[in-house]
Amino acid sequence: MITSSRKKEHLDICCNENIVAGRAGFDDVRLVHNALPECNMDAVDLGVRFLDHQLKAPVFIAAMTGGHPDTKQVNATLATAAEEFGLAMGVGSQRAALENPEMEDSFTIVRERAPHAFLCGNLGIIQLRDKGAEWADKAVEMIDAQALCIHLNPLQEAIQPEGDHDSAGCLDALRELCSSCRYPVIVKETGCGISRECARQVLAAGASAIDVGGLGGTSWAAVEQFRAENPMQQALGLHFADWGIPTAVSVSEASRAGGPVIATGGLNSGTDIAKAIALGASLGGMALALLQPAMDGYESLCDKIHQIQTEIRVSCYLTGSRNPSELKNVRKYITGITGEMLQYEE
Repeated sequence: MITSSRKKEHLDICCNENIVAGRAGFDDVRLVHNALPECNMDAVDLGVRFLDHQLKAPVFIAAMTGGHPDTKQVNATLATAAEEFGLAMGVGSQRAALENPEMEDSFTIVRERAPHAFLCGNLGIIQLRDKGAEWADKAVEMIDAQALCIHLNPLQEAIQPEGDHDSAGCLDALRELCSSCRYPVIVKETGCGISRECARQVLAAGASAIDVGGLGGTSWAAVEQFRAENPMQQALGLHFADWGIPTAVSVSEASRAGGPVIATGGLNSGTDIAKAIALGASLGGMALALLQPAMDGYESLCDKIHQIQTEIRVSCYLTGSRNPSELKNVRKYITGITGEMLQYEE
């Protein structure tokens, strides 16, 4: 029950504390305005294909929660929206339910509410290394997922009181899973970003896509700082709260490695998603930006998603893009720290 209790603590902290750190970098990105769009805004088609699945919009409801009875309703609300809007959705780490089957219904509710949605399971790479592909398969089967996210969270593990500080053997475990499983594997970071070097490693290991999980959104070092009772651990969490690669930079770097990219980490609007796509992403993912609306109720969540979709549509129109894919060809200005960091790309 330790893992389950931790999931509830994480959810409470994310809802009630300031755990956002760093800058995602999208305020440094400006898409070039097209004063003669030569397209019909109302005819902009937001649909995209991702890992051979058709989605109605390039919006990914990113991994948030699960693994405690109090998280079931949040997942139910998010999944209902994923089904209605035709979006992809990820669940939080399924470790708690794999350790204790009594927690499974906080995850299985997602497929019950979203029978046709593209769902992604979630397992930590440390658990994959220690438990093997059997746990990965069980995570996928639990929610009848179309893909499995393997999350990387070395910073959180370094700060977390119960954290595992040994990452040796993780790349080999990923390679073994990708060579044997029958579902796509998405490798995701959880707030510190994925560099071009790491992107190349995981794609070479057989991963089908990358979720950059960059700096600028939820900082799990900050979350663990609130959980820590030891003053030294609290100080460590505060010190490393803004560690990582800004999401905009990570998207640009990871997309050059050659595989599909999901942009998560500090995206707060449909315009942020449009900018992420212009930088090379296939989808833009949101977690914290959707969590409070989901907690407020289904109508509030639907209003938020409608707003996000409208912002994507208008961004497409104002750049002369008839669909999100055409955003990749839009010229952009990149200034500030983001522009400086991208100068160092190969």
